[in-house]
Amino acid sequence: MTVTSAPKIVSSRFRFDDSYTLERYLATGGYEGLRKALTMTPEQVAAEVDAASLLGRGGAGFPAGRKWSMLRKAPVRYLVVNGDESEPATFKDHHLIERDPHQLIEGALIAAYAVGAAQAFIYVRGELALGLERVQAALNAAYAFGAVGKNVLGSGFSIDVVLHPGAGAYICGEETALLESLEGKRGFPRIKPPFFPAAIGLYGEPTVVNNIETVSNLPWIITNGGAAFAALGEGASTGTRLFALSGHVRNPGVFEVEMVKTTFRDLIYAPVYGGGVRPGAEVKAFIPGGVSAPWFGPDQIDMPLSQEEVGKAGSMLGSGSVVVMSDQACAVRTAWRITKFFYRESCGQCTPCREGSGWLEKIMHRIEVGAGRMEDLDLLMDVCDNISPGVTWPPAQTTICVLGPSIPSSIASVVRMFSDELLVHVKEGGCPYA
Repeated sequence: MTVTSAPKIVSSRFRFDDSYTLERYLATGGYEGLRKALTMTPEQVAAEVDAASLLGRGGAGFPAGRKWSMLRKAPVRYLVVNGDESEPATFKDHHLIERDPHQLIEGALIAAYAVGAAQAFIYVRGELALGLERVQAALNAAYAFGAVGKNVLGSGFSIDVVLHPGAGAYICGEETALLESLEGKRGFPRIKPPFFPAAIGLYGEPTVVNNIETVSNLPWIITNGGAAFAALGEGASTGTRLFALSGHVRNPGVFEVEMVKTTFRDLIYAPVYGGGVRPGAEVKAFIPGGVSAPWFGPDQIDMPLSQEEVGKAGSMLGSGSVVVMSDQACAVRTAWRITKFFYRESCGQCTPCREGSGWLEKIMHRIEVGAGRMEDLDLLMDVCDNISPGVTWPPAQTTICVLGPSIPSSIASVVRMFSDELLVHVKEGGCPYA
């Protein structure tokens, strides 16, 4: 197993009990990246982020520097930091919000300076009560210290940062639904194209929406240089990344690992990470990037943690969540619970998602409790095909956002990998793992 010597870029302070305080942050190099950025031009800061090849850590994996460069020229621009983190089994941003809020704030300030934002917003999921409390306390301390507000650190640059709690809707993790929510409206995703947030975003002005982990990388990148970040990992998957490892492992948690040079096997089995599968069990399957992603089997466990490699294999690293299922887990039950979650969280704006998710949940539940029929197996894939034609990955879009077309992923994975389990449920009238 490989454990590289890559530095901890975003989790270096996790070892301190007081990692969330201004005193600890300043004692460990805090706000030095911002000080350095303010001696550079905004273009130079953006160039360092471009040189780092920093991919967005929220799910889509879009290069952060390229997203900034797409901003429409306008007198007013906004920066919004997305801390909604709604994907089940994903809790890496949760850790960053609670354990290192000043790093998040410093990253947001660097991004705001680079893109010329008039104001910055940090949108945090409402259920993260402790995280909201700590970010607000950190903001208050940063204002008092002079890192936020007028004349930041004596540089002449001024910016206000507003913390906004969400109301706990999965769909608000989608950037345009988040903007609707931030404007005080219902969290419905916006139709795009033609209007992406970089052109028409918050309050109709050009807006950059970056993930919590994405901006948390910026202080290190500016302090150490984009080339130092790009030297970690390989290809387009540079730097380190946080992974939320959960499921049937001995040591679930959040781990920062070097991209590409670390494999799924390393993450799951290395003693400093997952520590292996629970006693007496083997890996049956794992979900590589949040429950929206197609599943992988044990034959893909040696695949590197690479955006490109995982994409070519038909899935994604997505939200940075790896869920491990042992050979004692029921694949049908797992897929049903995932489908039930999406059914409950559909915003209802688009018919394929609103209606299709409910139909799929009813069929999956029927099969799981032993009331399934042979024709249900064809019906499942027929409904999946209507939601996302071809049931391919990346999914074909039939809805405004990607929630709907992501729903078939877990069901298609079960049909492809564990059709025998589906047949047992139907023919024997119950779950063999009950």
